[in-house]
Amino acid sequence: MPLRYLDHAATGPVRPEVVAAMAPYLTERYGNPSSHHTVGEQAAAALEDARARIAHIIGVRRGDVVFTSGGTEADNLAVKGLALGAMLRRGARHVVTSAIEHEAVLASCDHLTRLHGFDVTILPVDAGGLVDPDTLAAALRDDTAVVSIGYANNEIGTVQDIPALAAVARARGVPFHTDAVQAAGWLPLHGTGADALSIAGHKVGAPQGTGTLVVRGRLPLEPVMHGGGQERGRRSGTQDVAGAVALATALELAEAERAEDAVQVAAVRDAFIRRVLETVPNARLTGHPTRRLPGSASFTFAGTSGEAVLLELERRGVVTSSGSACAAGSDEPSHVLVALGIPPEVAQTAVRFTFPHGLRMSLDDVAESVAASVRAVQSHG
Repeated sequence: MPLRYLDHAATGPVRPEVVAAMAPYLTERYGNPSSHHTVGEQAAAALEDARARIAHIIGVRRGDVVFTSGGTEADNLAVKGLALGAMLRRGARHVVTSAIEHEAVLASCDHLTRLHGFDVTILPVDAGGLVDPDTLAAALRDDTAVVSIGYANNEIGTVQDIPALAAVARARGVPFHTDAVQAAGWLPLHGTGADALSIAGHKVGAPQGTGTLVVRGRLPLEPVMHGGGQERGRRSGTQDVAGAVALATALELAEAERAEDAVQVAAVRDAFIRRVLETVPNARLTGHPTRRLPGSASFTFAGTSGEAVLLELERRGVVTSSGSACAAGSDEPSHVLVALGIPPEVAQTAVRFTFPHGLRMSLDDVAESVAASVRAVQSHG
């Protein structure tokens, strides 16, 4: 039985065009971009070309692009780096985030509290997962160092109004960071109004272990990795030239296809959601009904075991997940779903279906995947 992989919010395959673009920098063009000889300068030129291509997509200066090992490192550098930079510059020790952020953001906030005495305000969300700009405005203080609110949630797919939220922070002179890991390839990255933005390559067809933090150059950013001072002193370590080329190529391809792709995938997603809600009596859609990623459909199935449903789905040829891959194996209910007001025992029945970029899934495929879901829920209800 062929497997239908519907866990693309966790990761996806590397695109063939990306493999071809990065291959030379894994073989004959293998130089260290910090080396001052021909081989190193060749690598440095490729690195800076990739940096310029990413900057163009996001609408920033080339020097604003910092290469990282992925979204988690980018989030850590943004939250810790901007907070510590503001602390050293003006004594600020207050951070604002939301209750549904990725663990990389929330754990970074916890680190700032435990080791540096920061106060963290965690904003509530409504039943659809949205942060109210007025709530953000009320939370800001004179000593607020940074605000970090994700563009699109990895578990429920809810899309925040980042331009509105960023404008609130900007009006008070507070740097605003958004985790755009899930948004990249689905939503515009240009014109968000964010001062800092995180991306992970493996969500858009580049390899795992590639990513970037885009941070506007004049913001004080304290590094969290120390060493040789690469990336203008903001992230030490020998740069992954092949990974940078891969990320730039993947983002260009995703951006070129984004508008048409989003419409086509959203149509399949909507059909899938309708069929699940119509055929599974205890199914509840989680996240915002309309402000959601084109490829995201997430549900709770009250009265079932979420893990048992996942295993049964895979037995029936559908591979998916219960939520964030970073929290897989935890016995605790999802902090995201609990923040929406979903009871913990219901939150533990969650199943997340996430569709790929370039999806060419027929309505027959949708019907078969829904049928598998129905049988899996009935088997463990």
